[in-house]
Amino acid sequence: MFTGIVERTGEITDVTDDAGGRRLTVAADLDDLHHGQSIAISGACLTVEEFGDDWFSLFLSQETLDRTYLGELHEGALVNVERALPADGRFDGHVVQGHVDGTAEVTAVEQIDDDWEFRFSIPGDLERYLVEKGSVTVDGISLTLADLASGSHTERTGDDEDEPRAEGDFGVAVIPATYEITTLSEKSVGDPVHLEVDVVAKYVERLLAGDTDITASQTPYAERFED
Repeated sequence: MFTGIVERTGEITDVTDDAGGRRLTVAADLDDLHHGQSIAISGACLTVEEFGDDWFSLFLSQETLDRTYLGELHEGALVNVERALPADGRFDGHVVQGHVDGTAEVTAVEQIDDDWEFRFSIPGDLERYLVEKGSVTVDGISLTLADLASGSHTERTGDDEDEPRAEGDFGVAVIPATYEITTLSEKSVGDPVHLEVDVVAKYVERLLAGDTDITASQTPYAERFED
């Protein structure tokens, strides 16, 4: 499990096609690495294969290549890096699984004083999992939705007061610390990002759907002993 608090960015130093996928080498100064360790790369949970003092390698399966944009990255590209949360670690951010739900695009970037506003498209049917002031993971970064646009809107952007807002997108406010330590500082309109919606929303949806295939072990303790 991850929390969406990015530790640092890493630079891809080697890309090698391999049978059934692709292998990446990432330069990043991280301690306590080991073989088989889970690590989030721009929001995708991957496994450390080999490592050195300031680098590690990862294998991208075809499934990962199909569901993410990691296969499009080249040498010199930057990625967000977060190691899994230790059992006794401080829990910041929110629950992040490292399971990419979809690839979106940056639809707008605007600096507002010292902060930044980013807007992202909403791929597929993920909108139902997004709520204003709720949590969302963008390229492995835990962020809070500032607003959600389900239809056609207009907003002020710079000197143009009637520039159309992308249909079906959402906005987040990004503080300077997040902007500087993550790859958001490298993003422009049209660039891809990984989205992972809040897993709690998925569980709530499943429960509200009225799943009838519930075994006794899944029934609340008190109910199993009611007459």
